[in-house]
Amino acid sequence: MATHSRYSHPFLPVTRADMQARGWEQLDIIIVSGDAYVDHPAFGPVLIARFLEGRGFKVGIIAQPDWHSAEPFKALGKPRLFFGVAAGNLDSMLNRLTAQKKNRSEDQYSPGGRTNCRPDRATIVYAQRCREAYPDVPIVLGGIEASLRRIAHYDYWSDKVRRSILMDAKADLLVFGMGERPVWEIADRMRRGEKVEDLRDVRGTAYIINDAEMKTHEADPAKRAADRKVVVLPSYEEVVEDKLAFARMSRDFQMETNPGNGRPLAQRHGNRAVYFNPPAQPLDDGEARGDTVAMDELYDLSFNRVPHPMYKEGIPAYETVKHSIVLMRGCFGGCTFCSITEHEGRVIQSRSAESVLREVRALRRMGDFRGTITDLGGPTANMYKLKCKSPDIERKCRKLSCVHPGVCENLQTDHGPLIDLMKQVREEEGVKHVFIASGVRYDLAERSPEYVKELAAHHVGGQLSVAPEHVSPRVLEKMKKPGIESFERFQNMFACASEEAGKEQYDIPYFISGHPGSTLEDMVELALWLKKNGKRPRQVQDFIPTPMAMATAMYYSGYDPLKMEPVYTAKGLREKRLQKALLLYWNPEHWPLAREALTLAGREDLIGRGPQALVPPETGAEASRRKQAEARERSERRTR
Repeated sequence: MATHSRYSHPFLPVTRADMQARGWEQLDIIIVSGDAYVDHPAFGPVLIARFLEGRGFKVGIIAQPDWHSAEPFKALGKPRLFFGVAAGNLDSMLNRLTAQKKNRSEDQYSPGGRTNCRPDRATIVYAQRCREAYPDVPIVLGGIEASLRRIAHYDYWSDKVRRSILMDAKADLLVFGMGERPVWEIADRMRRGEKVEDLRDVRGTAYIINDAEMKTHEADPAKRAADRKVVVLPSYEEVVEDKLAFARMSRDFQMETNPGNGRPLAQRHGNRAVYFNPPAQPLDDGEARGDTVAMDELYDLSFNRVPHPMYKEGIPAYETVKHSIVLMRGCFGGCTFCSITEHEGRVIQSRSAESVLREVRALRRMGDFRGTITDLGGPTANMYKLKCKSPDIERKCRKLSCVHPGVCENLQTDHGPLIDLMKQVREEEGVKHVFIASGVRYDLAERSPEYVKELAAHHVGGQLSVAPEHVSPRVLEKMKKPGIESFERFQNMFACASEEAGKEQYDIPYFISGHPGSTLEDMVELALWLKKNGKRPRQVQDFIPTPMAMATAMYYSGYDPLKMEPVYTAKGLREKRLQKALLLYWNPEHWPLAREALTLAGREDLIGRGPQALVPPETGAEASRRKQAEARERSERRTR
């Protein structure tokens, strides 16, 4: 299994036979992942594994192990340095459950899309099994699940506040954010003989401290940004008991996310605490300079860009990304419902054009590549090379968004480097189409008519994804999104550019229902806007409170953490369904709920057959079915 001669590079070892084929008796590091092993840079645990391999470590991977015993975690033997544990590319609870707390029908990161290939709270379970397998081997947590659950956090699926995942996993270290810098430092220092318990100064990591250490920080906490002391967060016990304390914790945490000025944090959990070093510095743009980690290095690693041949079924997530190219990471948008900023950071880190073109040529050599690059983007489509005009200003800035309430005067919004790169990619030999499927940040795009023209003329396959999310100014303010007027201006620019290019193309807007701040009245306003503009959205998102997001703090606490003022949120699953039904007012399946929502909102005038109506009146047959369903529900309640 080890050589796989038809592939360009040996896969990372997944069996002892693979290790023997390389002449290895023992691995330095074993990465445990909740995803299937796809040898592609879009899969985070694999990217980290290949990065460590590229820097001289012997690395193996245990992908989607059977977690019911410790035996599968012994498959590659005892690692010399540590186990690296990750749930995969998604939080394991989000991966399994919907906003309505129902099981998803497919796991995109598993063979054949099969479900039940990983446990709930996979990071905790895997860490426990690693400890059972080899009690004396250090365990380092990483990945998005660990990153977003590193402080006390609200868990939507259990509807309670949970401890830091580090406490429950009983691991030695937790790496948060995009982990290349910290994991490299950990691995290098351990290779040189340092013990894991001595690695207390690695940026981008967290570890557990004792009561006496925490009392020292509590006795002399940070009082202002410049003092560089430890920010003491409200304790786990406090945030469980007091929702205002939870909102305060979320605000204090968010204010320390800039690597340039972020201070250490500490949060008490009973008679122990979790200590958080400041965030890791972002990767360098382009090629590495000296002893650093840079974006180009990651994408020049030895990837086969395919799933491991042990799988007989396809991996759905791979099919989505296999012919796509990532240009950058990070997002300075600061949308309160999104975890990209919390995990990838606000500083944009971009690859060089040469690195991107090398990857295009690697794509061309893939047997199933037919000339179409499905996406040229990243977390957003158009933040490549955008940055603050001054590194010094960027280091000192404590704003949580560079584009809200308006685009910062210090932000350079020149799309020129991106436009040049788009041209270079589509001019490469063998490339027929280059699409941009990542969401376009329209408040930035409207500042570059040339970019919009380039986009419309060459990079849209008929439909362009854009995410205005809502139309209500009050809701958009809670989302930290621009006003709908910005989207409408972009719409007009894109329509004109498409017409000029002789193409019939449409923007496909995305919207969120049930977001904090959004009432039924706000959703009625959104539905009326959709009807006025001839929009019938098919892909809408029912807000999911994911760990650590500011909007999640609003949902749970009832307060806006930044203003410490009350904010309304739809909490019950039925009201969430009612809000979503108004987004889908045009779909007959949702008419009964939409009528109920309109009635509750006092807008029965929108139920009818006139040109202003959103939904038609209830028919006799529908009324009969509704009454029968209500009777069954009453009967079931009496039985229970």
